Amino acid sequence: MTGVLASQQLRAMILDGRLSAQPAITEEQVQPASLDLRLGTTAYRVRASFLAGAGAKVEDRLTEFEMHRIDLSDGAVLEKGCVYVVPLMERLDLPSDIHAVANAKSSTGRLDLLTRTITDGGEEFDRIPAGYTGPLYAEICPRSFSVLVRPGMRLNQIRFRSGQAVLNDAALSALHAESPLVDAAPVISDGLGFSVDLKPEAGTLVGYRAKPHTGVIDLDNIAGYDAAEYWEEVHSDTGRIILDPGAFYILVSREAVHIPPAYAAEMAPYLAMVGEFRVHYAGFFDPGFGHDAAGGAGSRGVLEVRCHEAPFVLEHGQIVGRLVYEQMDEIPEQLYGAGIASNYQGQGLKLSKHFRAG
Repeated sequence: MTGVLASQQLRAMILDGRLSAQPAITEEQVQPASLDLRLGTTAYRVRASFLAGAGAKVEDRLTEFEMHRIDLSDGAVLEKGCVYVVPLMERLDLPSDIHAVANAKSSTGRLDLLTRTITDGGEEFDRIPAGYTGPLYAEICPRSFSVLVRPGMRLNQIRFRSGQAVLNDAALSALHAESPLVDAAPVISDGLGFSVDLKPEAGTLVGYRAKPHTGVIDLDNIAGYDAAEYWEEVHSDTGRIILDPGAFYILVSREAVHIPPAYAAEMAPYLAMVGEFRVHYAGFFDPGFGHDAAGGAGSRGVLEVRCHEAPFVLEHGQIVGRLVYEQMDEIPEQLYGAGIASNYQGQGLKLSKHFRAG
């Protein structure tokens, strides 16, 4: 066994108790190459983000950092700028040859809702070592909008791997030659580079910037919000924009991306040296992403961009990130977008599913 585990393999792990939960894991949580994780019933407001550290339990560290706790049973607001830790419903009992990585779901990232997984003994966010047995926790920090959450909401997801299945540059070039991964000349260097689109085919709308003072977003309210109340449109007729420090933007990749069925991918930062910004929130691309889009041309990657210390000029076609491709251990029984109500197949520039289109 080598590669990312597919949906049918996750179901087998559920049946043998390697993945368990209270209440039981539902079929809706199983994605082509990952498992959605659900919020539990209590949120702990903490003074600061933390990792448990070697030999320590998260619940013990909570006694050090907890400010107060919030019952989520009837819904509760997690406020912008605060840090919360929420025990998740799921628990792991991993075999010695299976490790895991977690990441925010697409809609979570598009709301600038920083969500990371922490574990007992954990020394890294979102990384779970082989053989880990124990609970999972979500650290949640709303950055742009306060959000209303309830138990069972799925803000992050976990992907399981056996062995080392990342494609090196030679293998990635060969895969692109066999099944094109982007609709342009590939930039391959420690992954597949992708750039930002600031010259749309029609009009001048190139992105959105989060407004600083908005109302609460109920994460269960799909297509319930007017985008204009939460976002400012970003226009450019020069192929250039200036990112403001501390601001959050939704932009789109210039390339249409394709993830073949036998592969999965993860978005990774490009290089800190290319600019004072981050493009890395919701990082998983499932097998089949862009595979059955209209014309087979792939789907654009939506970029969640936060500028850091200094204003920064972003130019059309500038490389801003890279996709790291991995081999699947098995091809999933169902692919992204193929009848599983995937929200972002065939997408272009698109806000999260909570906002009305048009």
